[in-house]
Amino acid sequence: MTTRIQLPRFARIGAGAVTELGDVVTELGVTRPMLVTDRYLTESGHTERLVKILRTAGQEPAVFDDTVPDPTTDSLRPALDAIREHAADAVIGFGGGSPMDAAKALAVLAVNGGDVASYKAPSSFSGPALPVIAVPTTAGSGSEATQFTVITDSVTDEKMLCPGLAFLPVAAVVDFELTTSMPPRLTADTGVDALTHAIEAYVSRRSNGFSDALALAAMRTIAAHLRRAYVDGADPQAREAMMLASMQAGMAFSNASVALVHGMSRPIGGHFHIAHGLSNAMLLPEVTRFSVDAALDRYADCARAMRIVPESAPDVVAATALVDELDQLCNDVAVPTPRAYGIDADDWNTRLELMAEQALASGSPTNNPRTPTADEIIEIYCRIYA
Repeated sequence: MTTRIQLPRFARIGAGAVTELGDVVTELGVTRPMLVTDRYLTESGHTERLVKILRTAGQEPAVFDDTVPDPTTDSLRPALDAIREHAADAVIGFGGGSPMDAAKALAVLAVNGGDVASYKAPSSFSGPALPVIAVPTTAGSGSEATQFTVITDSVTDEKMLCPGLAFLPVAAVVDFELTTSMPPRLTADTGVDALTHAIEAYVSRRSNGFSDALALAAMRTIAAHLRRAYVDGADPQAREAMMLASMQAGMAFSNASVALVHGMSRPIGGHFHIAHGLSNAMLLPEVTRFSVDAALDRYADCARAMRIVPESAPDVVAATALVDELDQLCNDVAVPTPRAYGIDADDWNTRLELMAEQALASGSPTNNPRTPTADEIIEIYCRIYA
C-alpha cells in the first residue's frame, strides 16, 4: 500500500526569511500578487514592510486587509472583487490561520468561481488555482503547509472544511521573528492548536510512517517550548522551535488527518465565534480521555515523545500520564472553559444537537481511534462546559 504525500513546492525558513519574499515570488514567475492580511498587521506596519520587499523585487502588489477571524463566505466577496480588479496572478496569505485560509479559498474561487460550499468535504478539489504563498505570523495553524482551508457559512454558521491539492500553498516563508509580538493568550491557543494537530495526526486511523515522524517530532518540540514561549514571548529559541513544530504538525495532519477534537471544535467556533486554537484547547484533554483506551499504544507513544514518562513506561501508565499532562498544560496556559469564556448556558445547551450533527458531518470524527455517537459528542460538549 502506498501513501500519497502532498507538500508545498518549497519554503524559506528561519530568522529574516521574510526579507526573501520578493525572491520567492519572482521564482514562481508571477508579478501581480494580492497580499491578503488583516488590519492589525497593516496598522502595525508589517504589511507595508512586505509591500516594500515585493516592490524592490520588481513586483506590483496590491493589498486586501479586511480579513476577519475565522473567515466567512461574506468576508470573501470583497476580497475576490479586489483580486479580479487587480488582475492578480498570485495570492500571498500573510497572518495567522485566518488570512492564510482566506487566501487559499480566494485562490480557488478566483479561477473557478462557484461558492465555497461546493468545495467542502467530503469533496476534494485538485483543479486549477492561483498560486498561494503563505507567510505565517503565528505558530499554530500550520496552514502554510496544509491542503485544507476552513470557511464559515455566513448564513448557517457552519464551519466548512474544504480539502484538496488546490488549497495547498506552493511556497511558504516561515520567519519566527514575526511571532515575537504575539501576546500570551494567542501564544497559548495557537501552541495547543499545533499540539492537537500533532497528536491527532499520530492517533488518526489515516496515520502513516511519514506523518508519524513529523507528528512525534512536533510533539517533542512543543512539549519542551510552549510554556517557555507563553511566559516569555521574546525567547528566540522557544519562538523558533514553536514555529518549526507548527509547520511539522501541519505537514503531519495534512498527510494523515485530524480527528474528533477538530470535528467538535469547528461547530464551537462557528456558533460562538471562539478562535479555532482556543476551541481546540478547550476540547483536547476531554477528547483524549474519551479516546485513549481505543489506541493505548499510540497515545503512549505521544507521552514518550513529549518526555512525560520514560521510554520504558508501560503503555497504560504512559497514556494515563498524557491525559494528566494535557489537563495540566491547559491549566498552566489558562485555557478557559466555555462557561468561563462567557458563553450562556442556555445558548450552549440549545445548540448541542446541531453542533453534534455538524461535528459528525465534517467527517473528522470517523478518523478518531474511537468513533463517537452523536450522544457521546453531546456528552463531551456538556463536560467541557462545566
